[in-house]
Amino acid sequence: MNNYLYYGTKYIDPMFQDRPIVIVDDDPDDQELIQAAIVESGFSNQLVFFTTCKPAFEYLKSSPDQPFLIICDVNLPIQSGIEFKRDIDNDQQLRQKSIPFVFLSTSVDRGSVDTAYKEMTVQGFFRKSHSYQDLKHLLKVMIEYWNLCKHPNSADY
Repeated sequence: MNNYLYYGTKYIDPMFQDRPIVIVDDDPDDQELIQAAIVESGFSNQLVFFTTCKPAFEYLKSSPDQPFLIICDVNLPIQSGIEFKRDIDNDQQLRQKSIPFVFLSTSVDRGSVDTAYKEMTVQGFFRKSHSYQDLKHLLKVMIEYWNLCKHPNSADY
């Protein structure tokens, strides 16, 4: 573990700390809770928030940043999170970035979950908790998982 910094009970890949987490959610209260939960969990990544999909897509296409993770709501104005993920999967440049993508939504139904896993490259589908502590735990586990997981954007294999 010589390439990792130790913080409390978790090892953090230094490369991971410098990469933004993109969050697409139109609810300002949920954005605030997500931000607080991530910060309180000790993660120092820049958090980049979007309320709709089009500016998020443009950011992903034009930014030189290699995002660490995309966390997206399903029910969004103008374009749903499902449609947003389809656009990402259909764009060769963004497919090559191999950015882990998870849904975090109040609304979880069989059709959306089936579509996400069977028709696109989604790495997770989670229900937003009504408890702040449960949301904080979920986000902490999610981020730590992708920090430890080996994928094309990992620092080493």
